[in-house]
Amino acid sequence: MLLSGFGLVFLLVNLCNILHWGRGSEDDGEYVTCGSVVKLLNTRHNVRLHSHDVKYGSGSGQQSVTGVEASDDANSYWRIRGKTDADCSRGEPIKCGQAVRLTHVNTGKNLHTHHFPSPLSNNQEISAFGDNGEGDDLDAWMVQCSDTHWEREDTVRFKHIGTNVYLTITGEQYGHPIRGQREVHGITNPNAHNYWKAMEGVFLKQSSPPGGSKHDEL
Repeated sequence: MLLSGFGLVFLLVNLCNILHWGRGSEDDGEYVTCGSVVKLLNTRHNVRLHSHDVKYGSGSGQQSVTGVEASDDANSYWRIRGKTDADCSRGEPIKCGQAVRLTHVNTGKNLHTHHFPSPLSNNQEISAFGDNGEGDDLDAWMVQCSDTHWEREDTVRFKHIGTNVYLTITGEQYGHPIRGQREVHGITNPNAHNYWKAMEGVFLKQSSPPGGSKHDEL
């Protein structure tokens, strides 16, 4: 049976969970690359960016995005893609200042924001939107980092291109039915609450130079 791109990614992620794979060895490459599937840690609050098939009861009513403390939750994997599929070749290092989409692996929806208030803090709501990785122009985020490319050990910020807010957690916690999960929202000022770091996942290696063989490193 042939698998779609997202079906293949889903299988790889579940294999990672079965084998308890972590961040990989130093030989896996120093950059975060296009097509990689990663968990993103908010370094101030020590929670990972997460989504699930739970919709907001207010605002947009779209799929909710939260932060969770557990490092082994399969709903915290995101696939890194270009703003369009043509913008980002598989295994190519992400540039600082590049526009990306973050696609939630288990539901196929993209990290998204728009002018709706978030339910707890009344900041800007962050949701997951679209189908099978296809949404709209409000799925694009700029990676802000300190060098030329997004290095694996760096902390980065994600600035929304359409509304100029930063992907942020400031500590508000939900009650039932997602008790203890943190609100993820957008705010306009860069600060310590909107730093993120790539953690566990499947990191694709950069292709070999022209003329050489090339492969992906899992």
